[in-house]
Amino acid sequence: MKRYTLSCLIFCLAACANAAGLTEIPATPVNGPITVFYPSSAQAMQVTRGPFTLFAAVDSAPARGNGRLIVLSHGSGGSPWVYRDLAQALVTQGFMVAIPEHAGDNWHDHSKLGPASWKLRPLEVSQTIDTLSKDTRFAPLFDANKVGLWGMSAGGHTALTLAGGRWSPAQLLAHCEANLADDFEGCTGAASELNGNGLDGIKKSVALFLIRWNLRGDAQWYSHTDPRIAAIVAGVPFASDFDLATLTQPAVPLGLVQTEKDLWLKPKFHSSAVMKACKNCEVIASLPTAGHGALLSPLPPDLAPKFQRLLQDPPGFNRAELSALHQRTGDFFKAKLLATLPAAQ
Repeated sequence: MKRYTLSCLIFCLAACANAAGLTEIPATPVNGPITVFYPSSAQAMQVTRGPFTLFAAVDSAPARGNGRLIVLSHGSGGSPWVYRDLAQALVTQGFMVAIPEHAGDNWHDHSKLGPASWKLRPLEVSQTIDTLSKDTRFAPLFDANKVGLWGMSAGGHTALTLAGGRWSPAQLLAHCEANLADDFEGCTGAASELNGNGLDGIKKSVALFLIRWNLRGDAQWYSHTDPRIAAIVAGVPFASDFDLATLTQPAVPLGLVQTEKDLWLKPKFHSSAVMKACKNCEVIASLPTAGHGALLSPLPPDLAPKFQRLLQDPPGFNRAELSALHQRTGDFFKAKLLATLPAAQ
């Protein structure tokens, strides 16, 4: 655990000079809890959240930043704390960052993994904007009609949906029936893996039975729009269930982040497929030595063995690259969201 403490101390040298405020808006009957990072002039203090240590000014008064909100949509089973580095980097660039907890698909509740969550997530993003717009602390400090969205993995699926893409469980079923062996992790999650032995046939048969059982009978196309969202970044998105024709001309500027050593969501079927289809998307980064977990920063300590193979950094990947990626992400949002910022702000 010493390396995580040292990492946090090093991080503080940069972050404490530009303190990020931190507050957690409790769940309501309509919304789950929302974690908010924001510009603040208050003193940052060491804070512990679960296994993570960070430096932030908890519940401090917010300061005016650049007038823009970024909503972060976490990956499947995620928490806000594994996006701390990105969130605080965006705060140093003037953004307010809100991370909603997606119902049934978060660090403590796995009851709606997959399509059951994907149907809810875009609306939860919209509800997050609603909540911040009604909060007396934050509403005066951002333009609710010019919001950014960043999402990773399942959150990248959310991002593609809000960029104008439509998806279908039937499309996912067809993909998995045709490509189960090549996209096994994408179709089954971390429940199992193929090891090249005699058990692989049984695993594929069981997986296909369960996939057909869970996805049968739902040929509906799902979509969601929110005109307040004006720029989107999709990182390592789950994308094999999309009608890619709906992403050739995204509704708003769309940036993409790909990790080329991704073992969980093979680029061929997910991020690269979107890049190939999209005519005017901006590739913010395609990291040649990074795996799926590269966009988790910091990585969760002590990953369970079944997740280690899919999330741990491949040999040769240097996490120092993430600082530049966070800067490029902020630059993308500034270019798309601040171009028409009124002089008064």
